[in-house]
Amino acid sequence: MSTTEDWQRFDIGSTAAEALDAAEVAVRNGDCIVLPTDTVYGIGADAFSASAVQGLLDAKARGRDMPPPVLIAEVSMLRSMGTEITAQTMELARAFWPGALTIIVRAQPSLRLDLGDRTDTIAVRVPDHPFTRELLRRTGPLAVSSANVSGLPAAMSVDEAESQLGRSIRVYLDAGPASGPVPSTIVDLSSEPRILREGRITREEMNAVVPGLFGDPDA
Repeated sequence: MSTTEDWQRFDIGSTAAEALDAAEVAVRNGDCIVLPTDTVYGIGADAFSASAVQGLLDAKARGRDMPPPVLIAEVSMLRSMGTEITAQTMELARAFWPGALTIIVRAQPSLRLDLGDRTDTIAVRVPDHPFTRELLRRTGPLAVSSANVSGLPAAMSVDEAESQLGRSIRVYLDAGPASGPVPSTIVDLSSEPRILREGRITREEMNAVVPGLFGDPDA
């Protein structure tokens, strides 16, 4: 672990318990953390704290017109985050979570969320990273966006994240090099099913789980 008065950095391979404790405290205090995911490194903040989410957006120099997605620990939590969850939506979630699939659904009206200038939808994912899911079990849902200043490449290491974000982050969690720059696939299932971004999970793979959900791209 390295530390100053303002920030801490942990190697989760050797100090996992201390890293979890420090990250949980930072989130509870409304601070931002940098955490590993199964794609790139992300900036995380308490999804239920408007000021924490604004801190995330400020760290990225990103406007409120681009609300961050929310990471959750378990597939079963999707119904608590969204409403009008269809059987097809659950089939996709069970097939690809934990994993690189971000699903947009209608947000539960009772959720106290201020992720930015959003509509009545929320983007949700369960990351395929055991350490991060354990952290999410402690903190609850986190608003998470790629660990970079808007317009710059997403961080593939904690060093890259730190060089861009500096002391706007309270805790850096180092899990070594990220798995690669290909992002998650984003699908909108809040109304007519649409693929907004085809990343690691392909249309063909999703249609194999729910035949015809996203149609034939060549039709």
